[in-house]
Amino acid sequence: MSQRVQGVISRAKGAPVELAAVVVPDPGPGEAVVRVQACGVCHTDLHYREGGINDEFPFLLGHEAAGIVESVGPGVTEVAPGDHVVLNWRAVCGRCRACRRGRPQYCFDTRNAEQPMTLEDGTALTPALGIGAFAEKTLVAAGQCTKVDPQASPAAAGLLGCGVMAGIGAALNTGNVGPGDSVAVIGCGGVGCAAVAGARLAGANRIIAVDLEDRKLERALGFGATHTVNSSFTDPVETIRDLTGGFGADVVIDAVGAPQTYEQAFYARDLAGTVVLVGVPTPDMRLDLPLLDVFGRGGALKSSWYGDCLPSRDFPVLIDLYLRGRLDLDGFVSEEIGLGDVEEAFASMERGDVLRSVVIL
Repeated sequence: MSQRVQGVISRAKGAPVELAAVVVPDPGPGEAVVRVQACGVCHTDLHYREGGINDEFPFLLGHEAAGIVESVGPGVTEVAPGDHVVLNWRAVCGRCRACRRGRPQYCFDTRNAEQPMTLEDGTALTPALGIGAFAEKTLVAAGQCTKVDPQASPAAAGLLGCGVMAGIGAALNTGNVGPGDSVAVIGCGGVGCAAVAGARLAGANRIIAVDLEDRKLERALGFGATHTVNSSFTDPVETIRDLTGGFGADVVIDAVGAPQTYEQAFYARDLAGTVVLVGVPTPDMRLDLPLLDVFGRGGALKSSWYGDCLPSRDFPVLIDLYLRGRLDLDGFVSEEIGLGDVEEAFASMERGDVLRSVVIL
């Protein structure tokens, strides 16, 4: 029997979000209903509201979430009612060419629930990233649920569902940061601070945080940065080189995603070093680099999509590190809010006042 719950929807481009009654159907084959406990307010949700993802309004927003499985449909074996889970938007298919080659973290056909959630008048909702977790309950593909230790705080654990995992994975999975490496992270919002934390986990001995704002650089120090560079006053490329013996960093992570910051990352790396782009550029952005410099410097230029993570592999490990005090996920939670506070949370996020506002249900 379907259920009616409260959820945060976006009806039209640029319009303020609103609370509405959402109809959640019983799970069908391969699906699960999850009682949401916490969901982070991510820039991607704002992009949906602004029409930056697609125009399939109305949207049911929210995707960076943790909760408890309430019910499952036929054929579900991954999770069972009562399991504590983190939701993810990479439910691998197991059949595409990436999965067949043993690289499921690059799955090209990730799974979502087949049935729609709707408004009371029957209007189908488009769930953000196939999740739609700014709601008391949500319907997802069972593969979007990753079972984790129930001792973990839902507010902290849910952040692995998007931004924090993107940053940590950019360092650990994409950048392959190792013990003794030097790392520079350009942009110290939530994703950038997570990249700093990932570099620290990997054993980097020099972690250089770069941003235009001192308050963000202070946050980065709390997650493990050893040096900071305010690039509104100082040339970040020259400073990173000075801090690495004149050579440049082994790995430079661009957590902004703009042509200027990418160029800085490119020239701030050591010869044969690695650049990782994890900040998301807009469709109109273009990059102009001398091809001879690309050839002559060697190394690797990589993009990191969701931190190249495999949720079933990465989430439990990171939750274990969190519970052992080695990964400060709680530090990313700037404030806990209610479902009715999402619009103001967007404003706080745009002002740079928070790393993450987290909706608690």
